[in-house]
Amino acid sequence: MCVVSLKNKYWVLRHGKSIPNERGLIVSSMENGIRSEFQLAPDGVNQAQLAANSFQKELEANNIPLANVRICYSPFSRTTHTANVVATHFNIPFHAPHCKVIQDLRERYFGPSFELLSHDKYTEIWAIDEKDPFLGPEGGESVKDVASRLAKSMAVMESEFEGCAILVVSHGDPLQIFQTILHAATKHKEPTSEDLASTLAAVQVAPILSQHRQYALNTGELRAVI
Repeated sequence: MCVVSLKNKYWVLRHGKSIPNERGLIVSSMENGIRSEFQLAPDGVNQAQLAANSFQKELEANNIPLANVRICYSPFSRTTHTANVVATHFNIPFHAPHCKVIQDLRERYFGPSFELLSHDKYTEIWAIDEKDPFLGPEGGESVKDVASRLAKSMAVMESEFEGCAILVVSHGDPLQIFQTILHAATKHKEPTSEDLASTLAAVQVAPILSQHRQYALNTGELRAVI
């Protein structure tokens, strides 16, 4: 049983197949990530539309009205594009308060040694993560770095919204890590951790963070979290 009481229900959506995905490139810096040429590929647009259909079914199954839907998304072009496709499906205005860009939902920065190189390099990074999630690639973010900012994004969403169905549109690694800390928080039973911030901080330990790959998502995959 979760020791924290959340004000909202959460779903995560990994962006649809992007042009970098098609080209097999790692695009993780903010500078590159916001470039329009790195938005969704045509297949990714289709994936985003399918995800919107799936989300609609989830809302109907949970009797959640559209008025209570909020979309929070990473500022990268591929996530913004995905969020926009979903918002268009629901005829939701793509601006506050219905849709909100959150900087801390951005892609994990893998550092200059990996930027714009082959996505085959991910296996090297994940091997580091499993051994030491506090280490990270040279010049890039560790799992712990990402977990810390995702906890902040969770605090923002919980403070700004109440009674909403929140769709979090982000990237592979961040959403793996996001799910990792949220699921760990639901199992955390320390009586001293009664608020969300302290609970999310308490679960950011190596044995938990090193297992983030178990929550992997395919491109365009929607998943209920909590």
